[in-house]
Amino acid sequence: MQVAVVGSGPSGVYTAQSLVQQDLVPGLRVDVLDRLPCPYGLVRYGVAPDHEKIKSLQNTLRAVLEHERVRFLGGVGIGPGALSPGQLLGMYHAVVYCVGAATDRRLGVPGEDLPGSCSATEFVSWYSAHPDVPADGAGPPDRFVRGVESAVVIGVGNVAVDVARMLVRGAAELLPTDIPHEALDVLAHSRVREVHMVGRRGPSQARFTTKELRELGSLPDTEVLVDPAELALDPAYLDPSGLPGAVRRNVEVLRGWAGAAERGLARRIRLRFFLRPVAVLDAGGRAGGVRFERTLPDGRGSVTGSGTYEDIRGRLVLRSVGYRGVPLDGLPFDAGTGTVPHTAGRVLRDGAVSPGEYVAGWIKRGPTGVIGTNRPCAKETALSLLADAPALASRDVPEEPLTALRAAGAEPVEWPGWLAIERAEAELGRSLGRGSVKIPDWPGLLSAARGGAA
Repeated sequence: MQVAVVGSGPSGVYTAQSLVQQDLVPGLRVDVLDRLPCPYGLVRYGVAPDHEKIKSLQNTLRAVLEHERVRFLGGVGIGPGALSPGQLLGMYHAVVYCVGAATDRRLGVPGEDLPGSCSATEFVSWYSAHPDVPADGAGPPDRFVRGVESAVVIGVGNVAVDVARMLVRGAAELLPTDIPHEALDVLAHSRVREVHMVGRRGPSQARFTTKELRELGSLPDTEVLVDPAELALDPAYLDPSGLPGAVRRNVEVLRGWAGAAERGLARRIRLRFFLRPVAVLDAGGRAGGVRFERTLPDGRGSVTGSGTYEDIRGRLVLRSVGYRGVPLDGLPFDAGTGTVPHTAGRVLRDGAVSPGEYVAGWIKRGPTGVIGTNRPCAKETALSLLADAPALASRDVPEEPLTALRAAGAEPVEWPGWLAIERAEAELGRSLGRGSVKIPDWPGLLSAARGGAA
């Protein structure tokens, strides 16, 4: 039995792991397909380069992709201009889509599209060397921080914490990481001295983890400032005893910072709460800051506007207010939830199970949870597929799907190609006097994968 898993991030790899570890279908083989020639998804392209412990999860994912019954096939696109879901299902007994949530939520406010206003994901992709970034022609290498002394990050989740931290990181701290050399050079010469991280609700509803939050307080020559009056607007801040442990620990960290006097350090991160963005301010044709409305708790877990406003200045505005799944041509899609309709991972078409089609990860449940949340989600889908295996195995598919993929025009990068990319990145790092350094562009990645022939 041949199964395709589309997506090589945690949800895809955990799905492959569950399928082969259950050992309920003798001889079952899994091809993990990815649009990129590199595996690991957001672990490679979404985790900040200075988070080496989280990035080490790649070693766990690697062990699965090197399993004797699992095969990585990078550079295989699904959708317009590439293979359709219908074609793919004709090559495998079953297909599991683990394609994540590929776009950012927007603020929906005037000025959001001004130069200097963009999604946090764009900034993350730039410093993570995502190969799609150079191709978008977005501007000069230092387009994010050119002329920027103050930045506004809208959102209080872990991604917001990551980008705030990266904006004030020193070059010496980033040098040992795999950050691309161009981004390292830009951040080393950045003039950013102040970062405002702003949430529309209170500290007890912030989405960051305590570990991430504490890291802000340990950055060299950087002070974290919190207004105790804003914290006190949150009733749960005043009495955190009824909060879950993780949230209570966040509140304790914020209490430690509240009201601290400015010490005049080189950089400042200001955590702000109960402010809702209503407009990105225009300053000579580019972002000049954000106008916020003061919000107040409504007693039902949300907030209401107060009618009073505050402008926070900054020539870089990064929104980090969540992700959203996007439709994949040929698959059903629920626009309301940004997910593919399913029951226990089985794709539903017009309310009926579509034999052989499955989903796992964010495209299944929405963009919630941490990396580990993908394990039970993937296992549920894998068990559904394995339960359906007797019927699925009777489908007539090619004996070798790789041959069928190539016949359909795909040019898969197999595991040796990925290992060649790893070697090329290690060599790039050595040439720069660093450790392994990511190759940031499609031509470089494909050339490395194909031994310089591309």
